[in-house]
Amino acid sequence: MFSRWKEKAKKLKQEIYALYLAYKDPRVSWCAKIFIVIIVGYAVSPIDLIPDFIPVIGYLDDLILLPLGIILAIKMIPGEVMEECRKESVKGIKDKKIAVIGLIIIISIWLLLLYLIFTKIIFYKIKSY
Repeated sequence: MFSRWKEKAKKLKQEIYALYLAYKDPRVSWCAKIFIVIIVGYAVSPIDLIPDFIPVIGYLDDLILLPLGIILAIKMIPGEVMEECRKESVKGIKDKKIAVIGLIIIISIWLLLLYLIFTKIIFYKIKSY
C-alpha cells in the first residue's frame, strides 16, 4: 500500500512539472497560464489553505483540492501540448536552479502578503488608539 501511495506522489510531482512546462508553451491560453501559476505555486508553497495540523480536514487541500485543481488545469491545456509536456516531465527536473528560483518566488510572495497583512493590522490598531 505504501508503494502505491509513493507511486501516486511521484505521478503528481510529474504532473505538476508538466503543468510548469505547459505554462511556458505559447500554444496555451493566457487564462490557462494564470490558473497554472496558481496551482503550481500552491503545490510548491510551504503554506496550505487549510493547515495540516487540523485533524482530518487539514489534509483536504492536499488530497482533494490540489488534484482537482490539477485536473482542471489539464483540461484547459490543449491535448497535444499536455502530451508533449508529460513526456518531457518523465525525464524529470533537469535544472535544479528552476526549482530553487520557484521556491524563492513563492516564499517571497507569502512573506510580502504576511507583511501587508500585519502592517495593515498594526496600522489599524495604532490609528484606532
